[in-house]
Amino acid sequence: MTGQRLLLLSVSAGAGHRRAAEAIEAAVALRGDSVQVRHLDVMDFVSSSFRTLYTDVYLRLIGMAPSVWRYLYDLSNCTPPDSPGQRLRRAVERLSARQLIAEIDGWQPDAIVCTHFLPAEILFHQRRKGRVGCPIWLQVTDFDVHRMWAVPDMGGYGVASDEAAHRLTALGIDPARIHVTGIPLMPAFATRLDRSTCMVELGLEAARPTALLMGGGEGLGALDAVTVHLLETVPALQLIVLTGKNAALKARLDALQPTYGARLSVQGFTHQVERLMTCADVVITKPGGLTTAECLAMGRPMIVNSPIPGQEERNADLLLEAGAALKAVDGVTLAYRVQQLMDDPVRLGRMSEAARVLGRPRAAAAVVDRVLSPTFVQESASCSVLS
Repeated sequence: MTGQRLLLLSVSAGAGHRRAAEAIEAAVALRGDSVQVRHLDVMDFVSSSFRTLYTDVYLRLIGMAPSVWRYLYDLSNCTPPDSPGQRLRRAVERLSARQLIAEIDGWQPDAIVCTHFLPAEILFHQRRKGRVGCPIWLQVTDFDVHRMWAVPDMGGYGVASDEAAHRLTALGIDPARIHVTGIPLMPAFATRLDRSTCMVELGLEAARPTALLMGGGEGLGALDAVTVHLLETVPALQLIVLTGKNAALKARLDALQPTYGARLSVQGFTHQVERLMTCADVVITKPGGLTTAECLAMGRPMIVNSPIPGQEERNADLLLEAGAALKAVDGVTLAYRVQQLMDDPVRLGRMSEAARVLGRPRAAAAVVDRVLSPTFVQESASCSVLS
Protein backbone atom coordinates (compact mmCIF):
# COMPACT_ATOMS: atom_id res chain seq x y z
CA MET A 1 0.00 0.00 0.00
CA THR A 2 2.99 2.32 -0.40
CA GLY A 3 1.98 5.85 -1.40
CA GLN A 4 -1.66 5.30 -0.51
CA ARG A 5 -3.96 6.59 2.22
CA LEU A 6 -4.94 5.02 5.55
CA LEU A 7 -7.75 6.59 7.57
CA LEU A 8 -8.09 5.94 11.31
CA LEU A 9 -11.47 6.59 12.98
CA SER A 10 -11.80 6.71 16.77
CA VAL A 11 -14.40 7.95 19.26
CA SER A 12 -13.52 9.97 22.37
CA ALA A 13 -15.82 8.07 24.72
CA GLY A 14 -13.06 7.41 27.23
CA ALA A 15 -9.42 7.55 26.18
CA GLY A 16 -8.84 3.96 25.00
CA HIS A 17 -10.30 4.11 21.50
CA ARG A 18 -8.26 7.21 20.68
CA ARG A 19 -5.08 5.71 22.16
CA ALA A 20 -5.48 2.57 20.03
CA ALA A 21 -5.73 4.69 16.88
CA GLU A 22 -2.69 6.73 17.92
CA ALA A 23 -0.76 3.50 18.43
CA ILE A 24 -1.62 2.33 14.91
CA GLU A 25 -0.55 5.71 13.54
CA ALA A 26 2.78 5.40 15.36
CA ALA A 27 3.28 1.88 14.00
CA VAL A 28 2.79 3.16 10.44
CA ALA A 29 5.37 5.88 11.05
CA LEU A 30 7.93 3.29 12.17
CA ARG A 31 7.64 1.49 8.82
CA GLY A 32 9.22 4.45 7.06
CA ASP A 33 7.23 4.05 3.85
CA SER A 34 5.13 6.72 2.14
CA VAL A 35 1.70 5.73 3.45
CA GLN A 36 -0.34 8.80 4.34
CA VAL A 37 -2.20 8.45 7.64
CA ARG A 38 -5.04 10.59 8.90
CA HIS A 39 -6.72 10.15 12.29
CA LEU A 40 -10.21 11.55 12.86
CA ASP A 41 -12.25 11.62 16.07
CA VAL A 42 -15.82 10.93 14.99
CA MET A 43 -17.06 13.23 17.78
CA ASP A 44 -15.53 16.21 15.93
CA PHE A 45 -17.96 15.64 13.05
CA VAL A 46 -21.31 15.17 14.81
CA SER A 47 -23.85 17.51 16.39
CA SER A 48 -23.24 18.83 19.90
CA SER A 49 -26.30 16.97 21.22
CA PHE A 50 -25.07 13.66 19.80
CA ARG A 51 -21.59 14.32 21.21
CA THR A 52 -23.05 14.99 24.64
CA LEU A 53 -25.01 11.74 24.56
CA TYR A 54 -22.04 9.65 23.46
CA THR A 55 -19.32 11.14 25.68
CA ASP A 56 -20.58 13.29 28.55
CA VAL A 57 -23.59 11.12 29.42
CA TYR A 58 -21.43 7.98 29.23
CA LEU A 59 -18.86 9.41 31.66
CA ARG A 60 -21.60 10.62 34.03
CA LEU A 61 -23.30 7.24 34.04
CA ILE A 62 -20.18 5.25 34.81
CA GLY A 63 -19.20 7.76 37.49
CA MET A 64 -22.53 8.37 39.22
CA ALA A 65 -24.92 5.61 38.13
CA PRO A 66 -22.88 2.50 37.29
CA SER A 67 -25.89 0.21 37.84
CA VAL A 68 -27.75 2.08 35.08
CA TRP A 69 -24.77 1.63 32.75
CA ARG A 70 -24.64 -2.10 33.55
CA TYR A 71 -28.33 -2.41 32.66
CA LEU A 72 -27.84 -0.61 29.34
CA TYR A 73 -24.70 -2.65 28.56
CA ASP A 74 -26.45 -5.97 29.20
CA LEU A 75 -29.63 -4.91 27.42
CA SER A 76 -27.82 -3.87 24.25
CA ASN A 77 -25.69 -7.03 24.38
CA CYS A 78 -28.74 -9.29 24.21
CA THR A 79 -30.85 -7.17 21.83
CA PRO A 80 -30.86 -8.47 18.22
CA PRO A 81 -29.31 -6.00 15.75
CA ASP A 82 -32.47 -6.02 13.61
CA SER A 83 -34.73 -4.99 16.52
CA PRO A 84 -36.69 -1.72 16.08
CA GLY A 85 -34.70 -0.01 18.82
CA GLN A 86 -31.32 -0.89 17.27
CA ARG A 87 -32.51 0.14 13.81
CA LEU A 88 -33.62 3.49 15.21
CA ARG A 89 -30.28 3.96 16.97
CA ARG A 90 -28.34 3.34 13.76
CA ALA A 91 -30.61 5.72 11.83
CA VAL A 92 -29.87 8.48 14.35
CA GLU A 93 -26.15 7.76 14.05
CA ARG A 94 -26.29 8.06 10.26
CA LEU A 95 -28.19 11.34 10.38
CA SER A 96 -25.63 12.71 12.84
CA ALA A 97 -22.64 11.64 10.74
CA ARG A 98 -23.20 13.45 7.44
CA GLN A 99 -20.25 15.76 8.02
CA LEU A 100 -18.04 12.75 8.75
CA ILE A 101 -19.11 11.01 5.55
CA ALA A 102 -18.37 14.15 3.56
CA GLU A 103 -14.90 14.35 5.14
CA ILE A 104 -14.18 10.70 4.26
CA ASP A 105 -15.43 11.15 0.70
CA GLY A 106 -13.23 14.19 0.28
CA TRP A 107 -10.08 12.40 1.41
CA GLN A 108 -10.70 9.14 -0.49
CA PRO A 109 -8.81 6.67 1.74
CA ASP A 110 -7.56 3.35 0.39
CA ALA A 111 -8.28 1.58 3.70
CA ILE A 112 -9.99 2.49 6.97
CA VAL A 113 -9.34 1.29 10.52
CA CYS A 114 -12.08 1.85 13.13
CA THR A 115 -11.18 1.57 16.81
CA HIS A 116 -14.83 1.92 17.87
CA PHE A 117 -17.96 0.24 16.52
CA LEU A 118 -19.76 3.57 15.85
CA PRO A 119 -17.86 4.54 12.68
CA ALA A 120 -17.91 0.90 11.56
CA GLU A 121 -21.72 0.86 11.79
CA ILE A 122 -21.93 4.12 9.84
CA LEU A 123 -19.57 2.83 7.16
CA PHE A 124 -21.42 -0.48 6.92
CA HIS A 125 -24.51 1.42 5.80
CA GLN A 126 -22.41 3.37 3.30
CA ARG A 127 -20.95 0.14 1.91
CA ARG A 128 -24.41 -1.33 1.55
CA LYS A 129 -25.39 1.71 -0.52
CA GLY A 130 -22.27 1.33 -2.67
CA ARG A 131 -20.74 4.58 -1.40
CA VAL A 132 -17.64 3.10 0.25
CA GLY A 133 -15.49 0.66 -1.68
CA CYS A 134 -12.25 0.56 0.32
CA PRO A 135 -11.60 -2.21 2.89
CA ILE A 136 -12.46 -1.53 6.55
CA TRP A 137 -10.78 -3.03 9.61
CA LEU A 138 -12.59 -3.02 12.97
CA GLN A 139 -10.30 -3.18 16.00
CA VAL A 140 -11.88 -4.32 19.28
CA THR A 141 -10.32 -2.51 22.26
CA ASP A 142 -11.43 -4.75 25.15
CA PHE A 143 -10.71 -8.38 26.00
CA ASP A 144 -14.32 -9.39 25.55
CA VAL A 145 -16.63 -8.59 22.64
CA HIS A 146 -19.97 -6.83 23.07
CA ARG A 147 -22.59 -7.49 20.39
CA MET A 148 -22.22 -3.98 18.98
CA TRP A 149 -18.71 -4.89 17.77
CA ALA A 150 -20.20 -7.56 15.48
CA VAL A 151 -20.64 -5.16 12.58
CA PRO A 152 -20.98 -7.17 9.34
CA ASP A 153 -19.14 -6.61 6.05
CA MET A 154 -15.81 -5.55 7.51
CA GLY A 155 -12.67 -6.66 5.70
CA GLY A 156 -11.06 -7.72 8.96
CA TYR A 157 -11.54 -7.74 12.72
CA GLY A 158 -8.74 -7.46 15.27
CA VAL A 159 -9.33 -8.94 18.73
CA ALA A 160 -7.32 -9.34 21.91
CA SER A 161 -7.53 -13.10 22.46
CA ASP A 162 -8.68 -16.46 21.14
CA GLU A 163 -11.68 -16.28 23.46
CA ALA A 164 -12.69 -12.91 21.99
CA ALA A 165 -12.37 -14.40 18.50
CA HIS A 166 -14.63 -17.27 19.53
CA ARG A 167 -17.25 -14.85 20.85
CA LEU A 168 -17.14 -12.74 17.69
CA THR A 169 -17.63 -15.90 15.63
CA ALA A 170 -20.63 -16.82 17.80
CA LEU A 171 -22.09 -13.41 16.96
CA GLY A 172 -22.11 -14.29 13.26
CA ILE A 173 -18.78 -12.99 11.98
CA ASP A 174 -16.84 -15.11 9.48
CA PRO A 175 -13.91 -16.61 11.46
CA ALA A 176 -11.66 -16.28 8.40
CA ARG A 177 -11.81 -12.51 8.83
CA ILE A 178 -11.03 -12.49 12.58
CA HIS A 179 -7.40 -11.98 13.61
CA VAL A 180 -5.98 -12.29 17.13
CA THR A 181 -3.71 -9.24 17.05
CA GLY A 182 -3.91 -8.00 20.61
CA ILE A 183 -4.94 -4.44 21.46
CA PRO A 184 -2.79 -1.80 19.67
CA LEU A 185 -0.26 -0.10 21.95
CA MET A 186 2.32 2.61 21.42
CA PRO A 187 5.74 1.23 20.34
CA ALA A 188 7.29 2.26 23.68
CA PHE A 189 5.48 -0.62 25.41
CA ALA A 190 7.54 -3.09 23.37
CA THR A 191 10.80 -1.64 24.71
CA ARG A 192 12.49 -2.83 27.91
CA LEU A 193 13.52 0.23 29.94
CA ASP A 194 16.09 0.48 32.73
CA ARG A 195 14.23 0.57 36.05
CA SER A 196 17.00 2.36 37.94
CA THR A 197 17.05 5.18 35.40
CA CYS A 198 13.29 5.62 35.57
CA MET A 199 13.34 5.59 39.38
CA VAL A 200 15.96 8.36 39.44
CA GLU A 201 13.89 10.44 37.01
CA LEU A 202 10.93 10.33 39.40
CA GLY A 203 13.01 10.85 42.53
CA LEU A 204 12.01 7.44 43.92
CA GLU A 205 13.95 5.11 46.18
CA ALA A 206 14.95 2.00 44.23
CA ALA A 207 14.90 -0.22 47.34
CA ARG A 208 11.32 0.62 48.35
CA PRO A 209 8.35 -1.46 47.13
CA THR A 210 6.51 0.70 44.61
CA ALA A 211 2.95 0.75 43.32
CA LEU A 212 1.44 2.75 40.48
CA LEU A 213 -2.14 3.92 41.11
CA MET A 214 -4.15 4.78 38.00
CA GLY A 215 -7.74 5.84 37.36
CA GLY A 216 -7.99 5.96 33.57
CA GLY A 217 -7.41 8.87 31.20
CA GLU A 218 -9.97 11.03 33.00
CA GLY A 219 -8.59 10.26 36.47
CA LEU A 220 -11.83 8.58 37.56
CA GLY A 221 -12.31 7.25 41.05
CA ALA A 222 -11.56 8.66 44.53
CA LEU A 223 -7.82 8.39 44.02
CA ASP A 224 -7.00 10.95 46.73
CA ALA A 225 -8.81 8.92 49.40
CA VAL A 226 -7.22 5.70 48.13
CA THR A 227 -3.79 7.36 48.20
CA VAL A 228 -4.09 8.42 51.84
CA HIS A 229 -5.39 5.00 52.89
CA LEU A 230 -2.55 3.13 51.19
CA LEU A 231 0.23 5.38 52.47
CA GLU A 232 -1.15 5.26 56.02
CA THR A 233 -1.72 1.49 56.17
CA VAL A 234 1.29 0.22 54.16
CA PRO A 235 4.18 2.17 55.74
CA ALA A 236 6.94 0.76 53.52
CA LEU A 237 5.15 1.63 50.27
CA GLN A 238 6.02 4.41 47.89
CA LEU A 239 3.24 5.35 45.52
CA ILE A 240 3.09 6.87 42.05
CA VAL A 241 -0.36 8.32 41.35
CA LEU A 242 -1.36 9.08 37.76
CA THR A 243 -4.22 11.59 37.63
CA GLY A 244 -4.63 11.86 33.85
CA LYS A 245 -6.36 15.07 32.75
CA ASN A 246 -8.11 15.58 36.09
CA ALA A 247 -6.50 18.84 37.22
CA ALA A 248 -8.62 19.13 40.37
CA LEU A 249 -7.56 15.67 41.52
CA LYS A 250 -3.91 16.46 40.86
CA ALA A 251 -4.19 19.65 42.94
CA ARG A 252 -5.65 17.71 45.87
CA LEU A 253 -2.90 15.12 45.69
CA ASP A 254 -0.17 17.75 45.35
CA ALA A 255 -1.44 19.17 48.64
CA LEU A 256 -0.61 15.84 50.29
CA GLN A 257 3.04 16.00 49.21
CA PRO A 258 4.36 17.70 52.38
CA THR A 259 2.80 14.97 54.51
CA TYR A 260 4.27 11.98 52.66
CA GLY A 261 7.37 13.43 51.02
CA ALA A 262 9.26 11.18 48.63
CA ARG A 263 6.84 8.29 49.27
CA LEU A 264 4.30 10.05 47.02
CA SER A 265 4.90 10.95 43.37
CA VAL A 266 1.96 12.70 41.68
CA GLN A 267 1.90 12.63 37.89
CA GLY A 268 -0.57 14.39 35.61
CA PHE A 269 -1.31 13.51 32.00
CA THR A 270 1.73 11.97 30.33
CA HIS A 271 2.73 10.22 27.12
CA GLN A 272 5.33 8.19 29.05
CA VAL A 273 3.19 5.82 31.09
CA GLU A 274 5.62 3.03 30.22
CA ARG A 275 8.29 4.75 32.36
CA LEU A 276 5.95 4.91 35.34
CA MET A 277 5.06 1.23 34.89
CA THR A 278 8.75 0.34 34.73
CA CYS A 279 9.15 1.72 38.26
CA ALA A 280 6.18 -0.16 39.67
CA ASP A 281 6.17 -3.61 41.25
CA VAL A 282 2.39 -3.67 40.90
CA VAL A 283 -0.21 -1.49 39.14
CA ILE A 284 -3.49 -0.61 40.86
CA THR A 285 -5.97 0.29 38.18
CA LYS A 286 -9.41 0.11 36.70
CA PRO A 287 -9.22 -2.70 34.12
CA GLY A 288 -9.79 -0.67 30.98
CA GLY A 289 -8.85 -2.41 27.75
CA LEU A 290 -5.86 -0.23 26.81
CA THR A 291 -4.50 0.13 30.34
CA THR A 292 -4.79 -3.60 30.90
CA ALA A 293 -3.03 -4.35 27.61
CA GLU A 294 -0.23 -1.92 28.53
CA CYS A 295 0.32 -3.60 31.89
CA LEU A 296 0.40 -7.03 30.28
CA ALA A 297 2.88 -5.88 27.64
CA MET A 298 5.16 -4.57 30.42
CA GLY A 299 4.72 -7.74 32.49
CA ARG A 300 3.19 -5.79 35.37
CA PRO A 301 0.91 -7.58 37.85
CA MET A 302 -2.32 -5.72 38.63
CA ILE A 303 -4.70 -5.15 41.48
CA VAL A 304 -7.95 -4.22 39.78
CA ASN A 305 -10.52 -2.03 41.47
CA SER A 306 -13.62 -0.02 40.56
CA PRO A 307 -14.22 -1.67 37.16
CA ILE A 308 -16.80 -0.05 34.91
CA PRO A 309 -19.74 -2.48 34.81
CA GLY A 310 -19.80 -4.55 31.66
CA GLN A 311 -16.64 -4.33 29.59
CA GLU A 312 -14.17 -3.69 32.43
CA GLU A 313 -15.68 -6.36 34.65
CA ARG A 314 -15.09 -8.85 31.83
CA ASN A 315 -11.53 -7.65 31.38
CA ALA A 316 -11.01 -8.21 35.11
CA ASP A 317 -12.37 -11.76 34.88
CA LEU A 318 -9.77 -12.63 32.24
CA LEU A 319 -6.92 -11.22 34.33
CA LEU A 320 -8.02 -13.04 37.48
CA GLU A 321 -8.42 -16.36 35.68
CA ALA A 322 -4.95 -16.03 34.13
CA GLY A 323 -3.29 -15.25 37.45
CA ALA A 324 -2.08 -11.82 36.31
CA ALA A 325 -4.19 -9.82 38.78
CA LEU A 326 -5.89 -9.69 42.14
CA LYS A 327 -9.13 -7.85 42.87
CA ALA A 328 -9.86 -5.32 45.60
CA VAL A 329 -13.48 -4.47 46.38
CA ASP A 330 -12.68 -1.60 48.78
CA GLY A 331 -9.83 0.29 50.42
CA VAL A 332 -9.37 -2.24 53.22
CA THR A 333 -8.97 -5.11 50.77
CA LEU A 334 -6.71 -3.01 48.54
CA ALA A 335 -4.25 -2.30 51.33
CA TYR A 336 -4.29 -5.97 52.30
CA ARG A 337 -3.59 -7.05 48.71
CA VAL A 338 -0.69 -4.61 48.36
CA GLN A 339 0.90 -5.74 51.61
CA GLN A 340 0.31 -9.39 50.65
CA LEU A 341 2.27 -8.96 47.41
CA MET A 342 5.01 -6.92 49.06
CA ASP A 343 5.50 -9.78 51.53
CA ASP A 344 5.51 -12.49 48.85
CA PRO A 345 7.96 -11.69 46.02
CA VAL A 346 7.64 -15.23 44.64
CA ARG A 347 3.92 -14.77 44.08
CA LEU A 348 4.54 -11.33 42.62
CA GLY A 349 7.00 -12.89 40.18
CA ARG A 350 4.50 -15.55 39.11
CA MET A 351 1.90 -12.86 38.45
CA SER A 352 4.42 -10.87 36.43
CA GLU A 353 5.17 -13.89 34.27
CA ALA A 354 1.44 -14.57 33.78
CA ALA A 355 1.05 -10.98 32.60
CA ARG A 356 3.88 -11.32 30.07
CA VAL A 357 2.32 -14.48 28.65
CA LEU A 358 -0.89 -12.57 27.89
CA GLY A 359 0.87 -9.43 26.67
CA ARG A 360 1.07 -8.50 22.98
CA PRO A 361 3.36 -5.45 22.91
CA ARG A 362 3.58 -5.42 19.09
CA ALA A 363 -0.16 -5.57 18.43
CA ALA A 364 -0.21 -2.24 16.57
CA ALA A 365 2.46 -3.44 14.15
CA ALA A 366 0.48 -6.66 13.59
CA VAL A 367 -2.60 -4.64 12.67
CA VAL A 368 -0.67 -2.36 10.34
CA ASP A 369 1.08 -5.26 8.60
CA ARG A 370 -2.28 -6.88 7.95
CA VAL A 371 -4.18 -3.77 6.85
CA LEU A 372 -1.42 -2.55 4.53
CA SER A 373 -0.88 -5.95 2.92
CA PRO A 374 -2.07 -6.46 -0.68
CA THR A 375 -3.89 -9.62 0.41
CA PHE A 376 -6.10 -7.62 2.80
CA VAL A 377 -7.34 -5.44 -0.03
CA GLN A 378 -7.93 -8.48 -2.25
CA GLU A 379 -9.75 -10.47 0.44
CA SER A 380 -11.86 -7.49 1.45
CA ALA A 381 -13.09 -7.05 -2.09
CA SER A 382 -15.02 -10.31 -1.69
CA CYS A 383 -16.96 -9.08 1.38
CA SER A 384 -20.66 -9.76 1.15
CA VAL A 385 -23.23 -7.72 3.06
CA LEU A 386 -24.98 -9.84 5.70
CA SER A 387 -28.60 -9.34 6.70
